[in-house]
Formats: sequence, structure tokens, C-alpha cells
Amino acid sequence: MRWTHFPLHPETPDTGNSLEELFRGRGYDIETMKQRMSGLMAEENLAYGNRTHTFNSRLAQELSKWGESFPEGETLNLKLFEAYFVEGQNLAETEVLLDVTEAAGLSRETAAEVIQERSFRSAVDADWKRARKLGVTGVPTFVSGNQGLAGAQPFEALEQLIQSE
Repeated sequence: MRWTHFPLHPETPDTGNSLEELFRGRGYDIETMKQRMSGLMAEENLAYGNRTHTFNSRLAQELSKWGESFPEGETLNLKLFEAYFVEGQNLAETEVLLDVTEAAGLSRETAAEVIQERSFRSAVDADWKRARKLGVTGVPTFVSGNQGLAGAQPFEALEQLIQSE
């Protein structure tokens, strides 16, 4: 399995946007969307909070890319997910990212250097390029061989995707 980062809303300011701002004029019922997502998460025994904002995740993606080289990388991804989707924290804030890094068991000091120097900027740029090449338009998207499956999916659908190769 390989994580590929994707620019879902790269134009989002570091201060974030409310979900109302994000979906304004698109005809979405935000509360219905939240209830649906909450139900899907509950089915998978995953925590999900009452998120009110979306935030720019670029720095979190760069930090995650750095984390891939450590056994704690998966824990880092889980902690980033929880910070964003459960706790509604702003992943564009360096202190939030450093707290998450520390909670995942990785070096806060090294993570600060990675963020400040933007050491994994080009690696995330390459991921974004790969995502465009694969035709990814939303997250999550699962790719196996030349086939993809977008959105939250049950285990059986993912299993079928992998077995179809």
C-alpha cells in the first residue's frame, strides 16, 4: 500500500473556511452530509467529530510524507486524521502539527525542522502530480493497477478492486 497525497482544496487559506463557505452555492445540506459521514465512520468503528471548518492540509501532507520513513508513520497519519476529523483542529498551524507528531511518538524538534525547511515539499508535489495523472478528483481514492474507486467504500468493494487485477 502506498499513500499518495492529493490537493483536495489547496486554495483554502491557512485560517480555514467554514463548511458553509466551502459549500456555498452548491446545494449541499451540510447537516445531512455530516450525518451520513458519521454513520459511515461508526460502521467502521472510527471516531468522527462535528467538524465545522476545513483547513489547508499542505503542511500536514509534507509532515506525513516525512513520517513514511518511520514505523510510527502510520500512527502519525492516524493522529493527523483524528486531529482534523475528530477534534476539528487546524492542520495548517505548526504547533498543532508538532503536538500531533509528538503524540505519534516522533521527534517534535525534527518535525519542526521538516516543517520550517519544507523538506518534503517536492515529494508532495510529486504526489499531487501522480494523483492528477491517475485522474483522482476526490478523497479517498483507492487505486489498484489501472482501476480506481473513489469515496468511502466498504471492505468488500476494496477487496473486489484488488482481486480484479
